[in-house]
Amino acid sequence: MRPAGKFVGEILTGLKEMTKPGTNLLEIDDYVRRAIEGRSGAESCYVDYAPDFGTGPFAHYICASVNDAVLHGVPYDYALKDGDLLSLDLAVSVDGWVGDSAISFVVGNDADPEDLRLIKATQDGLVAGIKMARAGNRLGDVSAAIGEVAHEQGYSVNLEFGGHGVGHIMHGDPHVANDGRAHRGYRLRPGLVIAIEPWLLATTDEIYQDPKDGWTLRSSDGSRGAHTEHTIAITEGDPIILTERENDNIVAALKA
Repeated sequence: MRPAGKFVGEILTGLKEMTKPGTNLLEIDDYVRRAIEGRSGAESCYVDYAPDFGTGPFAHYICASVNDAVLHGVPYDYALKDGDLLSLDLAVSVDGWVGDSAISFVVGNDADPEDLRLIKATQDGLVAGIKMARAGNRLGDVSAAIGEVAHEQGYSVNLEFGGHGVGHIMHGDPHVANDGRAHRGYRLRPGLVIAIEPWLLATTDEIYQDPKDGWTLRSSDGSRGAHTEHTIAITEGDPIILTERENDNIVAALKA
């Protein structure tokens, strides 16, 4: 699964570097399309994806969620502005194996400190979750670690969507909630691969589905959201981050 994870990480790194005020969400989607079409064995996990939590096939190559949108954002004709909070979530299959990862960042230089605090909270939650993702621990240990970070930093947690198993398909068992009870649930075993993905909203934990596109999940009160995700493999020792990126804050924090 390493090639798929590496490819996803490279695309997200490239997208963060190219995105600036004036970049259109459709340009971002096209960048991903061209990258996938240029890679032998690569296929989009999104274009024909039609689960019961969306309306029809997703029909795009990446989820791009802006400001009050936090998950499943459908790219549309929108030029990003200085200070927008952008979350990019990408899953790609390479030679039949999937990598899934997400990043959030502020576009341009006019960053609201509260947006940066929100983004860091999701990153801190991911670090905490990965630290507990070890053979012999339970899924509840991962979930509880993420939730503890969120609550300590003053955020509430929505449990409708979370992490998941990854393999030949993008979304599989087990579900990895972003809050829970330690020492409960499925026991982690070497060879299990999961996506851990803390996502938070600034002042609520309630979301609604945008009726315009039938996919984008937005905060109920208009507050901003952030989302950070890595695909990891459980081993006999330390977990392996399969979607590691250049200058990865998560990897740096785990090594600190």
